[in-house]
Amino acid sequence: MRKLGLIAGGGSLPVEIATACENSGRPYFVIRLKGIAGAELDPFPGAEVGLAELGKCFRTLKRAGCQAVCLAGNVARPDFSALKPDLRGLALLPAVIAAARKGDDALLRMLVGEFEKEGFTVEGAHEAIGDLALAAGALGRHAPGPDHQTDIERALHVAREIGRLDIGQGAVVCDGLVLAVEAQEGTDAMLRRVCDLPGAIRGAPGAPRGVLAKAPKPIQETRVDLPTIGLNTVQQAAKAGLAGIAGVAGGMLVLDREAVIELADELGLFVVGVEPPSP
Repeated sequence: MRKLGLIAGGGSLPVEIATACENSGRPYFVIRLKGIAGAELDPFPGAEVGLAELGKCFRTLKRAGCQAVCLAGNVARPDFSALKPDLRGLALLPAVIAAARKGDDALLRMLVGEFEKEGFTVEGAHEAIGDLALAAGALGRHAPGPDHQTDIERALHVAREIGRLDIGQGAVVCDGLVLAVEAQEGTDAMLRRVCDLPGAIRGAPGAPRGVLAKAPKPIQETRVDLPTIGLNTVQQAAKAGLAGIAGVAGGMLVLDREAVIELADELGLFVVGVEPPSP
């Protein structure tokens, strides 16, 4: 079993992966990104590394005996002028900035390539934990009805189109009307914007309408940055008056799965996996 080097940003995903490794007996080592990774990762074996300290990151992983790496968690785009790179990071910084100007996906592809050049196998979070990815069909007690299908299809189409432009991964549609698309603000902030829209064009708690859909970018490096939902997503979707959440089966991660199912069931929301379109 390959020892996993977990490159950990913020949020609960790195904690889930580290806990899964601990429970399964898989050897692992956590690289906690300085100022980004949460304190809940402190008890796990690992080390703290600055965001631009690539040389230190590679050396630390190799000393720990890691053969594979998984990049997981939230990392906001940094102020590149404020970074403090080591020599390896400094040498790579111009290429990083150039890739970042092309979009997040281009940046992530470049970083994945650097880890592969160092001899590491790069695993997606859904590969490190087998049951993270959304399966086809309804996840909980509630399922979408025939009246939701048009909104689901349109929202997934819009999500794919903005993904094609490397803008975001999510969209909200109600009665065929696009209410919001996701950009750098993230899904939860997008849903809060929906709450501020006129009541006539959206649902409300107790009278839900509309759907949030998330889809991988068509050009996406699927080993990093797959669309993700968690408890906050379900809570914000309910506050926005939505009827449910849809994602591409195998192409969206569900964090805290059992808690998400319980909350969605309690709030009356459906969470559904839709088969990806044929090539």
